[in-house]
Amino acid sequence: MADELFDVAIIGAGINGSGIARDAALRGLRVVVIEQDDLCSGTSAASSRLIHGGLRYLEFGEFPLVFESLRERIVLRRIAPHLVKPLRITIPIYASARRGKWLIRLGMIAYDLLSIGKSVANHEMLDRAEILASEPGLAKDGLIGAARYFDAQVEFAERLVLENLLAAESAGAEILTYHRVTRINIEAAQVRSLDCIDLLLQQPRQIAAKSVVNAAGPWVDSVLALARDDARRLIGGTKGSHIVVGAFAGAPRDAFYVEAAMDGRPFFIIPWNDQYLIGTTDSRFVGDLATVRATRDEADYLLTETNRVFPQANLSIADVHYSYAGVRPLPRRDRGPESSITRRHIIRRHRKLARGLLSIIGGKLTTYRNLAEQTVDRLARLLGRKLPACRTRATLLPGAYRIDTARAKLLSLSTEPPLSSAGVERLLGIYGGRAIDLIEFAGTDRQLLRCIDADNTVLAIETVFALRVEMARTLIDVIYRRLMLGLRADQGRPLYAAIAAIAANAASWDDSRQAIEIAALTDYSNSLRL
Repeated sequence: MADELFDVAIIGAGINGSGIARDAALRGLRVVVIEQDDLCSGTSAASSRLIHGGLRYLEFGEFPLVFESLRERIVLRRIAPHLVKPLRITIPIYASARRGKWLIRLGMIAYDLLSIGKSVANHEMLDRAEILASEPGLAKDGLIGAARYFDAQVEFAERLVLENLLAAESAGAEILTYHRVTRINIEAAQVRSLDCIDLLLQQPRQIAAKSVVNAAGPWVDSVLALARDDARRLIGGTKGSHIVVGAFAGAPRDAFYVEAAMDGRPFFIIPWNDQYLIGTTDSRFVGDLATVRATRDEADYLLTETNRVFPQANLSIADVHYSYAGVRPLPRRDRGPESSITRRHIIRRHRKLARGLLSIIGGKLTTYRNLAEQTVDRLARLLGRKLPACRTRATLLPGAYRIDTARAKLLSLSTEPPLSSAGVERLLGIYGGRAIDLIEFAGTDRQLLRCIDADNTVLAIETVFALRVEMARTLIDVIYRRLMLGLRADQGRPLYAAIAAIAANAASWDDSRQAIEIAALTDYSNSLRL
């Protein structure tokens, strides 16, 4: 790479950076992605994990954003059906709420009209008796009725980011995780190169590039500071926190979108990963982005509101399995409520600073693909290149191929102990059709095809595959962003030692490195506990 000139260097391997990398590489640009941590280790992983139109955005008149989001929801369901699945959502309507029955009905009608061409049903309005028959655990006092509609859920946003990067890599992109950019070098008002350091090996390197896309999320301003001396701010991030609990008395079957009594802000209660995901909060954030954590006050707020809507739940802080928090990279705005800050993305060209430098402000999981298309179109003009048309709207992500074949292969897999039916569904939900590649990667080594957990859902080969094929470099990467075990109720703790041993053999870690990896993983998991 020392002698190679890249067309574009993308800083950040979250959903925006990975989507831009895929589109750019598929259109023939020479791409390098530089990420200071692991892929999807920031804001993209701290979301509510929804692929949605943004019903709430209608309140602020952002009809174009809702329309764009709903169109992209259709696209993502088509190109990643193993990762993005329909989700039915219920909005309970109470007499004391700020948003009444007719306002919600109008919002539902507008949502249906803007989502023309969708593959899910239109909304339905339920009266009091109908919603209580369906959801008997719902609070009854003041209940008028409910609205039901469909959006979609990406259970593991980490895997969506990974598949975009795998597609980019397959098209020729270089992916560098655990590399921190230390300087953006500009000569004659033109981007020339980036200085960076491999944080795990402590090795410096310089990467020559014709253009740079700053897709660092809430770190956008920090990255720009590497190219200029002034402290001008573009990002006015707001913090969103979530808690994860187990099934509780009166728990809903549907996802619920509820207006909080304390401040009127809507939040979600979502069946997710055999648990319930509750969130999010929305407050301005100023502080160290590396130490963003959910607070006890935020957890108490979410628990109190959930107990109000589902009074049998009686949830307390002891019921929280873990929490997570992130900072939304929204455009800076010093006045007004946080919820009213636009969720539209902005592609900022820094003409006065340097030719070839773009920054991405905002963006959502739902609209990342369209943002990427717009960004690469902009890059084509900056580079003076006539590129092929964008193909990401119709091109499936890697795991979307051969899903039925993968299911048949997993069902016929001879392992000892045998893979359970839950294990088959788990592998398909994580790898999709790439489960075929996973099994074939094991070759004839039966030890790698053994189940390593008591429920017979996790294969030994997954750890090796994560390290050698899926770009994992640490045990945290393997557990939390490849095998997705860290998001279970027990955070995958019973398997830490077994997976560390497999990883040590695959990556040639000595005893000292293995101990360091287990300690770092344990510390990370503990940091998510309240």
